[in-house]
Amino acid sequence: MIQQGNDTEPAGTESAGTDPTGTEPVGGIRSELLLRPVHGGNAFEETVQRLLQTVRLGLIAPGERLPAERDLAGMLAVSRDTLRDALASLGEAGYLVSRRGRYGGTFVVDELPTPAPGPGGEPLAQRRFTPAEIDDALILREVLEVGAARQAAARPLSPADRDALWTSLGDSIAATDEDYRRLDSRLHLTIGELAGSSSLVPLLAEVRMRANELLDGIPSLGPNIAHSNHQHEQIVMAILTGNPDAAAQAMAEHLAGTALLLRGFLE
Repeated sequence: MIQQGNDTEPAGTESAGTDPTGTEPVGGIRSELLLRPVHGGNAFEETVQRLLQTVRLGLIAPGERLPAERDLAGMLAVSRDTLRDALASLGEAGYLVSRRGRYGGTFVVDELPTPAPGPGGEPLAQRRFTPAEIDDALILREVLEVGAARQAAARPLSPADRDALWTSLGDSIAATDEDYRRLDSRLHLTIGELAGSSSLVPLLAEVRMRANELLDGIPSLGPNIAHSNHQHEQIVMAILTGNPDAAAQAMAEHLAGTALLLRGFLE
């Protein structure tokens, strides 16, 4: 349960963005990818959605701390009251926890809640997806992610952008089995951000969550992970060397491999 704070943080608390030692950014690399200004008349609902996607996609990992309330409200361009309501709701749902003290704040729980069951009451990992559902998710993913890779490679990237992409690649390659899915998601979303369209990243997050639901239904295969890592390297190198056609082709081949596995296991 999230306890609502006040507008003044206690003296001696750590500044937002660093861990208690002051050496690492809270939420890890690119945790801010989805923490952008919300739009429209549903500020509370969109705030919950942005925070939930950030947590479920692992952009802020289990056990990591969210940015300070004032910073998070500024990033999302919502009032402190709206943010507190959203944080409290996600606390009640079991995704966040409030901790007090010198190193306190709002943290992602160590173990995320089990996804809701499918329409028939079966666990999500055992849900039967229809061929139409699978096709819809995979086609949308191909349209968005191949285009994102092409556009990212066509744009001039700042040193910070290049470093973030390279670091995200390294993190995904070095990931343990437990962390691979979230770091893989983070790499794909980082590529989407580098395409230069702020409207694209939330769409990529939504399709990535749909893809992860499909991936939850198939086994993790070591050779496939190794192959995916090699393909990730090809995609990233094409982007860093400014080769849009190569980036798009490498991404298309990468997604096609995943699609073959998903269709093979799920259809």
